[in-house]
Amino acid sequence: MKYACLFLLVLYTQICSAQQLKEVASQKRLIIMMFDGFGMSYYDHAPMPNLKQMAAKGFFKEVSALMPTVTNLNNTAICCARLPERTGITGNSFLSTSNQEEYMEDQSLLQAPTIFQKLKKYGAKSALIASKKKSIALLSKDTEIALSPETADSSWTDILSEPPGIYSSEVNFWTFRAALHILKTRPDIRCIYIHTTDYPMHMWAPDDSASLKHLAGIDAYLGAIMNELPDALVMITADHDVNHKSRCVDLENTLKNRQLKIKIAISAERDKYLKHHRGFGGTSYVYLNNKQDEARIKEALLKIPGVEKVLTRKEACELYHLLPGRIGDLVVLADSVTVFGNLSDNKYEEELPQNYRTHGSEYEKKVPLIIYNSGKLPPESYFRYNYNLTGWLME
Repeated sequence: MKYACLFLLVLYTQICSAQQLKEVASQKRLIIMMFDGFGMSYYDHAPMPNLKQMAAKGFFKEVSALMPTVTNLNNTAICCARLPERTGITGNSFLSTSNQEEYMEDQSLLQAPTIFQKLKKYGAKSALIASKKKSIALLSKDTEIALSPETADSSWTDILSEPPGIYSSEVNFWTFRAALHILKTRPDIRCIYIHTTDYPMHMWAPDDSASLKHLAGIDAYLGAIMNELPDALVMITADHDVNHKSRCVDLENTLKNRQLKIKIAISAERDKYLKHHRGFGGTSYVYLNNKQDEARIKEALLKIPGVEKVLTRKEACELYHLLPGRIGDLVVLADSVTVFGNLSDNKYEEELPQNYRTHGSEYEKKVPLIIYNSGKLPPESYFRYNYNLTGWLME
């Protein structure tokens, strides 16, 4: 009976998905909003009446982000409606087959089709508007418009003004202005995907006045979008929450201090945007020189203050649905106040400022999921993770 019910749920979802995606391609406008860093702690404090109205009138559920709780992994999973083991994107950085640390920003790394590619098969045009250009680099294949304030040329700035710097909250307002302009002037764009930056969440706690002002500004744009396209299918979620962290541990330096050598330890959070988080995060991929060192290194890691759990590659892949070739030999998880990263001058620990905030651990998994103007949806139990936001359309 259990397996029969599961089969019927999968069959229902597949039939519903095909019908919904065709409808979006031919009739509805689809607006997907990925609010970077907008976890439940921010949602609960948010002065956002338009967003809360969509949640009340549509479908709302607290769901889980995927691990590690970093942007590239989760944003790609949402955009492709697939787990990291299928998308191939397992963090913001990884160690390549040539033993080089690389950012996960190249389209060649992507192993699953995006919603833009699937919609194109139905003849539907899409736009990707992202505050950070790294999302454009990774996910923009087969979009009609791919725009970031970091790279916008005069054809956009003449209309929308010069964009603010990427290390600002105002850059998200520019991103929404661009999206609203496209929605108003390009009715042929049937799907628009809006991806903000989490710089404000790294800078301010959920109840900080600056955070509340930023979220109120976003909500004003949501209201404008709802007024412009009241019948559009709107889908909203986040990639992770953001929390205060009090210390950083350099795993490589710590092990070296104990006469244990590894190849490298890479924070899954590490990307090119270092000003606000310094590349520190709650999950680290540890690569070994020799496989036979695994038990000894794992034991040593578990003794380091701030380390909550150490998983083998196999264990991490099974638990978090990660692609084996793109994570470390060991996956190290931090406790709620610790992050991992590279420290200078052979330091192995650093106390962090009171206002330091980041993510990457198990403690940033709770995020909202909102679907508005959807019509019939799969059962509530289907929606467990943020990537299910698009899964019911694409599976």
